[in-house]
Amino acid sequence: MCHSMDMKNKFGIGIRAMGWKTKVRSSKMKLWIIRGTTVVLLWTCLVQLTALGDTWGPRVLKGWPSSFTQDSHSLDVKFLPTAPARILPPKRVYQNNGYLMVSCNGGLNQMRSAICDMVAIARFLNVTLIVPELDKTSFWADPSEFEDIFDVDHFITSLRDEVRILKQLPPRLKKKMELGIVHTMPPISWSDISYYHNQILPLIKKYKIVHLNRTDARLANNGQPLELQKLRCRVNFNALRFTPQIEYLGRRVVQLLRQRGPFLVLHLRYEMDMLAFSGCTQGCNLDEVEELTRMRYAYPWWKEKIINSELKRKDGLCPLTPEETALTLRALDIDRDIQIYVAAGEIYGGQRRMAGLAAAFPKLVRKETLLGADDLQFFQNHSSQMAALDYLVSLESDIFTPTYDGNMAKVVEGHRRYLGFKKTILLNRKLLVELIDNYTSGSLSWDEFSDAVKDAHSTRMGSPKKRAVIPDRPKEEDYFYANPEECLQPLETKPVSIL
Repeated sequence: MCHSMDMKNKFGIGIRAMGWKTKVRSSKMKLWIIRGTTVVLLWTCLVQLTALGDTWGPRVLKGWPSSFTQDSHSLDVKFLPTAPARILPPKRVYQNNGYLMVSCNGGLNQMRSAICDMVAIARFLNVTLIVPELDKTSFWADPSEFEDIFDVDHFITSLRDEVRILKQLPPRLKKKMELGIVHTMPPISWSDISYYHNQILPLIKKYKIVHLNRTDARLANNGQPLELQKLRCRVNFNALRFTPQIEYLGRRVVQLLRQRGPFLVLHLRYEMDMLAFSGCTQGCNLDEVEELTRMRYAYPWWKEKIINSELKRKDGLCPLTPEETALTLRALDIDRDIQIYVAAGEIYGGQRRMAGLAAAFPKLVRKETLLGADDLQFFQNHSSQMAALDYLVSLESDIFTPTYDGNMAKVVEGHRRYLGFKKTILLNRKLLVELIDNYTSGSLSWDEFSDAVKDAHSTRMGSPKKRAVIPDRPKEEDYFYANPEECLQPLETKPVSIL
């Protein structure tokens, strides 16, 4: 009897134990289901954030720049991130004629204008554009990819009503590309859109993919359809937005400058590569002249080797030296107490060459003096990202003054025209070096020199004008991106600042 009771008790306990274990398993299963559901929901949220592109997504995923530290509480509310609702344009539906791949060459702003051209060309050929590849083999050797400098998602989605843009080729065509089965060529410089219709489009239809391996100045300045010109502007002023990290630091630099008063951006193009390439050695000692000459011969793609520096300077083909720049700004009656933000790389000759400019305008600043090392650590050895930061500050300055008419000078000039013809002093270097030589030799008094400089530049302040057209000599005429007059609004309806 007792034995029977024991068996019943043990059996009952066993049943209860099994029931408990079943409940435990059931609870664990429910817990795993809850966890799995939570992971799926979180991942869905993450994807949605990424899809926002130019709003919160990149900031959440990539993190804020290191400059967002405890001292950032002083930032004005308008500089903090916002998440405005984005309404994407409808996709343009068209028969795709093939795929266009492009490899840009040159510095940031040369590539920037080339990207605008290639988007316009892809649109008018009804092809699919692959996100452009940036130059990594030029003098600057910047390894940055497109998405390291520009907001790639915004670039793609903001233009989807015009042209289809993909981050990479479809798999089967990508394999073809990897095997080297692709037609690669440089297009002819300064070509009309008809050239691309008649010469490039048949190649795209034949090979399915065409790779253009040079893109600088490959589309004519003038004589193009109005819709094409306006699309070039739309890409430049709206679609090519810098990454949130670059734009954030740009805003921060501008605010730091604004807190101290008005500022002038001086694009002082007096770096070693510029002097070696141009052969301009005014003010350099013999050792420096030899060093620059050796550098020029070391780079085979710099075609001109034997250069007469003095003749080139007198023809106005050299960048102004820091000393010449100081005299020019003083002659123009630029306030001695204005902040001058030097938008440039390392000035050749260092403090020795900058001494005169610093004495004339003691409030010289650079991004490196306004921001800490932590702020710029991700930009080191990335010259295009540094140039992007200077570009943003240049757009926002009270005055912009380039000392040489290179790509940055031209593209910033045109962008400032678009922002309401902001004051941009376009220096007449040929006249200036003549006046400077006459002043330094004693042929002109200071007042005579200053009056002559001001008279010569009274109409060179970035005000509205027609773009000069020189048939059959496109290199000598006004650059489209320096004065995109087809896209400019009257002064009374100024566009708002991009920052």
